[in-house]
Amino acid sequence: MDELPEEEKPGIPAWVVTFADLMSLLMCFFVLLLSFSEIDAMKFKQIAGELSKAFGVQREVPALEIPQGTSPIFDKFSPAPPEPTLVNEIKQTTTDQQPELQTLKSPTEEALEAAAKESLESSASRIQDVLAEAIEDGRITVEQDHDQHRIVIRIEEKGSFPSGSSELTWEFESLLFEMAQVLADMPGKLTVEGHTDDIPIRTSRFYSNWDLSAARSAAVANVLLATGDVEPTRLAVKGLADTEPRVENSSTENRAKNRRVEIIIDLSDPMKEQGMRLRELIEKDTSKREAIIDIGPVNPGLGSRSEPDANSITW
Repeated sequence: MDELPEEEKPGIPAWVVTFADLMSLLMCFFVLLLSFSEIDAMKFKQIAGELSKAFGVQREVPALEIPQGTSPIFDKFSPAPPEPTLVNEIKQTTTDQQPELQTLKSPTEEALEAAAKESLESSASRIQDVLAEAIEDGRITVEQDHDQHRIVIRIEEKGSFPSGSSELTWEFESLLFEMAQVLADMPGKLTVEGHTDDIPIRTSRFYSNWDLSAARSAAVANVLLATGDVEPTRLAVKGLADTEPRVENSSTENRAKNRRVEIIIDLSDPMKEQGMRLRELIEKDTSKREAIIDIGPVNPGLGSRSEPDANSITW
């Protein structure tokens, strides 16, 4: 049998080769024309900008006014990246101090505060004069509390009481007699407070620190009453043991500071009464100072008041 002729496979038409050569020649021709021509930069930039807008390229739109907003950190809002704050971390803090509002005070209130301060300092200076020697030795300290209008006479254990005892020394007892004369002329309530350290005591005389603190404060009160100058109704005795230490009971020196007896002179009530009397005097003096009113004949021609004569009334 005769072999079958091979099937002819379709190929690329002959005209495609000629067309490709023609396109290549045209591209080279236009490239040469472009290389020989001059490019206008402004027109090129304008055309490129229009094309970028047409194709949706991201662009920066200038804002005529920057929108403002409120923020706890920044006063102004800007679309730019946020700047770092000065404080990296914001922490909440607490304090035991009460906030004080600074308000405008009237002259009357300022005069009352000045008078109260002067009265408190005068009373404290009288006590310091009597206890000058004991203050220099460090046995007694005198402090002023202007907020509560109090004077605190702090009696240290050194030189006043033997250790673990409520018996006063002779030297300190004579000092209390002199103090009683000053306190008799000074108004206000007197409170004697006894304090101890945190070391417990248990003897045949004192069952606990409460007994020791109360006995020491009572011993001081008895000496003040022995002269008869101080009225018993003004006195109050407290034994606080180790409930109100001045410093932490962490060393021998600190425990010695906590063993003390305090005489508190409360001048709040007398100063309040004195302030009320002073306020009445100031208001009475202010009411007397009235404006001078001139009642005289009016000159109709000038349309103003004439000089006051003998018939005019002035007050």
